[in-house]
Amino acid sequence: MSTTRVLLADDHALVRRGVRMILNGATGFEVVAEAGDGAEAIALARAHHPDLAVLDVAMPRLTGLQAARELSLLYPELRILMLSMHDNEQYFFQSLKAGACGYVLKSAADRDLIEACRAAMRGESFLYPDAVATLVREYLERLRQGHEVPDTVLTAREEEVLKLIAEGHSSKEIAETLAISVKTVQRHRANLLDKLGLHDRLALTRYAIRVGLIEP
Repeated sequence: MSTTRVLLADDHALVRRGVRMILNGATGFEVVAEAGDGAEAIALARAHHPDLAVLDVAMPRLTGLQAARELSLLYPELRILMLSMHDNEQYFFQSLKAGACGYVLKSAADRDLIEACRAAMRGESFLYPDAVATLVREYLERLRQGHEVPDTVLTAREEEVLKLIAEGHSSKEIAETLAISVKTVQRHRANLLDKLGLHDRLALTRYAIRVGLIEP
């Protein structure tokens, strides 16, 4: 049986160490690269060409969800699992929409992670035990039929700008990070305030925490 090459991304070194031990201790899996944020995960995927990516939902710079969207476009054959401390239906559905085939709770990683990885490599979805399998099938079917499933009012670019604003970056720093103009950043900021009915940076930061783009 060939070994599945795994990219692991989590911004907490202790979590990475524990997850790495679980994966490397199982037959058929090897962690070949570790990232501390979503942007680094994308760069390491380009360098190492893993078979499977295990991504934390909430990370600096780019979240796991944002990285999953990018990776699923760049590498359609790459299997992606999301790892999270949040038993949150919204995160779960956003993970599926971003291209992940499963969602594993950190609190149950020692029990569920290897099963989820094996399912992913068989081309199957993995659901943590308390979720409802039929709900997932219905959701994926709606996507296949072209029906939009609303999970956020923001575009992917607006989420990127919001995350960086909430992390305290200036408009100039955001422009440099995303390779866009300062004027475009300011336009996105105005759109964010308008769409969300908010009035200032602090309110945007609170919203970003609430929806899991950054951790409090």
